[in-house]
Amino acid sequence: MSTDKKNALKSFLDKKNINISAKVYFVDAMGGMAQGLFASLLIGTILSTIAKYLGMTNIGVLVTMAHFLGSAGKMASLITGAAIGVGIASALKAPMLVMACSAAVGYFANAYPGQPYAAGPLGVFVAVIFAVEFGKFVSKETKVDILVTPVVTLGVGYLVAYLTCPAIAVAMNWLGEFINLATTLHPFEMGIIVSVVVGIILTLPISSAAICASIGIAGIAGGAALAGCCAQMVGFAIASFRDNKWGGVVSQGIGTSMLQMPNICRHPQIWIPATLASAVTGPMATMLFKLECNGVSAGMGTCGLVGPIGCFSAMTESGTLGTAAWIGMVVVCLIAPALLSLLFSEIMRKLGWIKDGYMKL
Repeated sequence: MSTDKKNALKSFLDKKNINISAKVYFVDAMGGMAQGLFASLLIGTILSTIAKYLGMTNIGVLVTMAHFLGSAGKMASLITGAAIGVGIASALKAPMLVMACSAAVGYFANAYPGQPYAAGPLGVFVAVIFAVEFGKFVSKETKVDILVTPVVTLGVGYLVAYLTCPAIAVAMNWLGEFINLATTLHPFEMGIIVSVVVGIILTLPISSAAICASIGIAGIAGGAALAGCCAQMVGFAIASFRDNKWGGVVSQGIGTSMLQMPNICRHPQIWIPATLASAVTGPMATMLFKLECNGVSAGMGTCGLVGPIGCFSAMTESGTLGTAAWIGMVVVCLIAPALLSLLFSEIMRKLGWIKDGYMKL
């Protein structure tokens, strides 16, 4: 391609806000993805959990509120793919028509290929990026833009989802099977592996809650998963306090550690403190306190305190809830990950491996 043609193409792409770079796709787009995930699945799960316990009160006004919150939570969770699609499209500076189509692509990709396994958020991430960039390429280039842009955006998005989502779903299935296999190990080894792996999944653009639900994780294996998720969320919240202050504590500790994915792509070493903390708190959960947690709650961590509440419910049902369990929930879910992550991050700061601003949201 001649220099003139290259310059013309570059000018056209610049005009269309198409910047093909790792930063755009693995920093900006992942940031938008995290926002979409929190605004749908995570907040939906929080609302559903609140509704569950309000409904147990048998107090008229609270039961009515529980029905409302439960319905709102369910609907928010159902449109997870669409919310992620809009979040990514916004981060990529998509025109309004492309952004609207991205919601449809995201909804489709999140659920494809269907039961028992679906591609989930990672499938949405891949499909929507292609859909948005091709949509931006043709946007407002014809007199029938109202037809051309949706056809191209939806067509490319659905095609990419059709080609990639089955493989992504299989990979998620293998990951779930690996976690399932780890649950058969001795509680010490199992505590480390399950805690670290599920914790990492929580921060990645993958649904740890969905994987925990799909493999039916339960008992102390679920407790290990809970420990890993809490270590990531609380760990990042505390380790990044210098950069994000109290707003960061709330958004990461009660929201999601996935907000750090753009920073992890820039500086992977910032993941070390929280991951090391999970390797310690996992065996604490399985060997010392024998914490239990089941299904979705095991993969939620401290998001809306869904994980600890799920631990409370599981141990109440099994008749193992006692003073030790209460202490364990506080230590494993909050105190230990906070202190360990702070310790490890401060050591890395002293070594110059982590610097101010590396974890700025």
